[in-house]
Amino acid sequence: MHKIGSKKIIKSWAFYDWANSVYSLVISTSIFPLYYGAITENKIVNFLGVKWEHPEALYNYALSFSFLVVAFISPILSGIADYTGNKKQFLKFFCWIGSLSVMSLYFFEDTDSISIGIWFTILASIGFWASLVFYNAYLPEVALPEQQDRASAKGFIFGYVGSVILLLICLGMILYQENNEDKLTMMRYSFVIVGIWWVGFAHLTFRRLPNNIYNKKPDNDYIWKGFRELKVVFFELKNYASLRKFLVSFFLLSIGVQTIILTSTIFGSKELGLDSTSMIITVLLVQIVAIFGAFLFSRISEKFGNIRALKITLAVWTLVCFCAFLLDKNQKNVDVYFFGLGGLLGFVLGAIQSLTRSTYSKLLPDTQEHAIYFSFYDVTEKIAIVLGTFVYGLLYAITSSMQWSVLCLAIFFLISFVILSTLKKTKYVA
Repeated sequence: MHKIGSKKIIKSWAFYDWANSVYSLVISTSIFPLYYGAITENKIVNFLGVKWEHPEALYNYALSFSFLVVAFISPILSGIADYTGNKKQFLKFFCWIGSLSVMSLYFFEDTDSISIGIWFTILASIGFWASLVFYNAYLPEVALPEQQDRASAKGFIFGYVGSVILLLICLGMILYQENNEDKLTMMRYSFVIVGIWWVGFAHLTFRRLPNNIYNKKPDNDYIWKGFRELKVVFFELKNYASLRKFLVSFFLLSIGVQTIILTSTIFGSKELGLDSTSMIITVLLVQIVAIFGAFLFSRISEKFGNIRALKITLAVWTLVCFCAFLLDKNQKNVDVYFFGLGGLLGFVLGAIQSLTRSTYSKLLPDTQEHAIYFSFYDVTEKIAIVLGTFVYGLLYAITSSMQWSVLCLAIFFLISFVILSTLKKTKYVA
């Protein structure tokens, strides 16, 4: 019997973060970008009959395409999942797509197999982000409103701890090798380990997570009903001013947050001239500090309210942008300053991701259509990623400096802060 607020159910739900966050850290942020860069360095690659002189651009386009796919399909799938009550089945489906695609990256050996690397990068990204739509939609069904800050934070803490553990294991395997060829082979083995970890630990979540708690019995035309539900919810948003304002604020802060996450390693290596060792140390530092940040801000939100806690994180993110703008590769001890900036960023990274998820959940109307509402949340984030990376790249192309791109992101944080300040207080969101 499913009981909302059960500690066992909440823990099982949060454990999916432990399972899937290894993709985000090992594949998206650290080892795979390094592997891709090593394989394609100073080479022209051929993909879909087009020769790419800058393979890193091809990789970025592949990720952008995956975000657009998720932004397009998630509202449709969410509407269907809500109407049929089958969120767990969709969660399983995209988990398997993501994990198998990550494991398939093992077959990306050289520039001749670049198609394998690109297509499975796209599929892995789609699997990861689409599964999050259904995972996030479970939050109001497993935790009571007063529990959701801690539950959301618990998920991110599990994710940070698990991903750091596996990253250290993979780095140990790679650094133990003496020559570069063996190191690249170990990187390929790490992709397989990530996929196994993801789908393996996810089954601990699948075992306890409820399905169809509202006992919905769909008709034969449930696919078209899913489309109609999407349209209904879209117009319903007009009736919920706080929810609508929060989505706008979330869109703006996501432009900054997600763009910084995706471009920070490039900023450190290209703009500041830091080596790969320094970048990996920074990535680990960010993850470890984020554990404490997520925990601390879940307590701050309980005492002072979600909005105030979020505004504190936005102020810190703005400060990070200004500090990054002032850094220069010719500065003495620039690596130490970058480590400090990474620590500060990590402190609010877990906090802002956890708080935005729980705040949105608390602002939802009394409804059974949680997946379709969270699909708007997810689509908002994906469109923000596409826009943020475009603005970042455009400013870099114009100014030939990523520092101006980073400074521009501060504007998005400031506007988000202002909009957040206009939200009315509710019972659970102060």
